Amino acid sequence: MNGVMKLSRTLRRRVLVSLLLCAFVVAPSANVTAFAPRQVDLVVRGGTIVTMDARGTLIEDGAVAVHRGRIVALGKRAEVERDFAGRETIEARGRVVMPGLINGHTHVPMVLFRGLADDLDLNEWLTKYIFPAEGKNVTEDFVRVGTRLGLAEMIRGGTTTYCDMYYFEDAIADETAKAGVRGVLGETVIDFPVADNKTFAEAMSYTEKFVEKWRGHALVTPAIAPHAPYTVSEEHLKAVRDLSNRLRATIVIHVAETRKEVEDVTRDHGASPVSYLARIGFLYDRVIAAHTVHLTTEEIELLKRLGVGAVHNPQSNMKLASGVARVPEMLRADLSVGLGTDGAASNNDLNMWEEMDTAAKLHKLTTNDPRVLPAREVLEMATIRGARALHLERETGSLEKGKRADLIVVDMDALHQTPMYNVYSHLVYATKASDVRSVVIEGRVVMRDRRLLTLDEEAIKRDARAYRVRISESLAPAAVSPAATPGQERDGGATRRPKRESTTPARRKPARRS
Repeated sequence: MNGVMKLSRTLRRRVLVSLLLCAFVVAPSANVTAFAPRQVDLVVRGGTIVTMDARGTLIEDGAVAVHRGRIVALGKRAEVERDFAGRETIEARGRVVMPGLINGHTHVPMVLFRGLADDLDLNEWLTKYIFPAEGKNVTEDFVRVGTRLGLAEMIRGGTTTYCDMYYFEDAIADETAKAGVRGVLGETVIDFPVADNKTFAEAMSYTEKFVEKWRGHALVTPAIAPHAPYTVSEEHLKAVRDLSNRLRATIVIHVAETRKEVEDVTRDHGASPVSYLARIGFLYDRVIAAHTVHLTTEEIELLKRLGVGAVHNPQSNMKLASGVARVPEMLRADLSVGLGTDGAASNNDLNMWEEMDTAAKLHKLTTNDPRVLPAREVLEMATIRGARALHLERETGSLEKGKRADLIVVDMDALHQTPMYNVYSHLVYATKASDVRSVVIEGRVVMRDRRLLTLDEEAIKRDARAYRVRISESLAPAAVSPAATPGQERDGGATRRPKRESTTPARRKPARRS
């Protein structure tokens, strides 16, 4: 009996082995298929991948696989190409592959005013040029033409995400989506008549419809943009806060841009801009505060505690003599602070490479310490920390599996980049916008080998030049008239309201934004 049982067990084992062998021999194709590369939309291969992740990962001879707008893999080129095959490829050998840059604050249509007037007395610059130019020229068509020009400039310079505040923001969103660029786009609300809405109520109605229309869009994050705590009343700021809470919408606002703003808000409300906004419950983790030049240590800690994002605009603040933000202290406090260009009328371009270089050197000079804002930290401000400032860090700002595929390929072989010892140093101090070779946003190639694929460069320049003629004619000496009511001043790129008792809202001119 024992012998029979042993024989039975032996037969069962032999049958099982035979079946396994048959399965292997009969179905070899299944085995091959299991190891075939997975088809994806795009593979960027070769080059040095500067991920800007928390570990500071650098991958030499790397590759990034992209599918349905997201990064599905990144690593060594040989490993990625073994597992993934792209329907489309970008060759990055000898170049840097890195996250797209994030312009944390601008007024994109104002590229049509760049160079309109510079190096003038502030009041003359405003009353004779900017106010009349906006009052006589800003329409939806103006905004669309200016937005296309700004988008083309930003793509060429490797900017894949930007935060905007202007008029007709629905048109800006439309042009941004068509161009394939990511944007946090804020419709302006303000307490006097402007180009698109003549009353606060109209602006809030427009803004609510705008947010509802674009909410959930892959590229556009609609936002509410009360201009500043001195151009929007406390009652209206609270209304903006309530709308933001109801719609779960981001808020974009100018804060503490100039000393005079701080003095005036303190006089009118008994507290500095940051303290005043905190007191009325306006500051929380969906707010983006542009400029934040004049802050105390306590206010920096308050912004950090409340989860507010801040955006440093070094070149615009220098050009308008607004002051120097306490960025080294903000970074030590781990405040989410990004970089922005501000509007091109006070910069005069949308070049984030210049902003990085300027930020690093400005703060070394003003602190008399060459160790502050090292290159890697500044690059973080233009990428992952900039994403944190816009409350988008889970989606973009670094190259990591699962994140949106927003990346750029940068040439590193120009004369001004030769030789290279440290990639972070080269990207911040030596690289130019013209070194950006290709740009991918949401997995879509929007520029390849310096050629724009979603925008018509010649048509854009033609339309912009036509507006130059119109703007110039509108500002001819005979056509120029005083554009600011008595007492209306300009501080650091934002319109300062006259004292309320001397204000006639219907006579106000559109405010130039900064």
